Amino acid sequence: MSDFINKTYLVTGATSGIGRATALALLKAGAFVGVNHYNDHDGFDDLVRELKDQCPEAGNRIIELPGDVSKRQAVEQMVAVLVEHTQRLDGLINNAGISQIKPFIEITDEDWDQLINTDLKSVFLCCQAAIPHLQKTGGTIVNVASELALTGRARFAHYTAAKGGVISLTRSLAREFAPEIRVNGIAPGPTKTPMLDAEAQVPGHQEPVDDIPMKRVATAEEIADSILFLASEKAGYFCGEIISPNGGSVMR
Repeated sequence: MSDFINKTYLVTGATSGIGRATALALLKAGAFVGVNHYNDHDGFDDLVRELKDQCPEAGNRIIELPGDVSKRQAVEQMVAVLVEHTQRLDGLINNAGISQIKPFIEITDEDWDQLINTDLKSVFLCCQAAIPHLQKTGGTIVNVASELALTGRARFAHYTAAKGGVISLTRSLAREFAPEIRVNGIAPGPTKTPMLDAEAQVPGHQEPVDDIPMKRVATAEEIADSILFLASEKAGYFCGEIISPNGGSVMR
């Protein structure tokens, strides 16, 4: 996709799952990509090896950006390093996130704070740090929420609250910064990722695949394709939109 050639993107939580697939897709499309992770250098090395196998010429366009995206200083340093390296920032993909399955009554203050900080505060911090640079390039932001923010789910209250906040923040930023910056979001249905695999190990938890008309979960690459669409000029008239690739489980 020529939209991405020689442009610079920051992808948070980019060493596994949807973030990894998105970073790979951007690199293959010709972009420079800042690959953020939190204490996952091994995952970054694996990503580099996969990139060398699939697209060797992209090896000089990947920039490792370790850091905790729930901390302002780490985020500001990460953005500064990326912009110093490439002299520009064209897009931000806020993908970093965690989940936890727990009955509502048993959620602790620490559980709540960790989910909100990682899944919502990180979006706030990354957007604040990135927007001044994106205003210079007419850039884009894509925030990764969740289908569960649209539906709710038992034992996911703190996760759905955080992702619901991501959706509301996305729409407010879209109104505030259009037409300079296009801000949109994606609310994926269940996707084959390490996070989904970890959830499957929780006693009593089961993904209701039979309730999905497509009868399967998404691949990370399918969700990455939707993210790249929102980040591309093909989505040039999308503003504050939340698209939800979910196999038909939620039809709006």
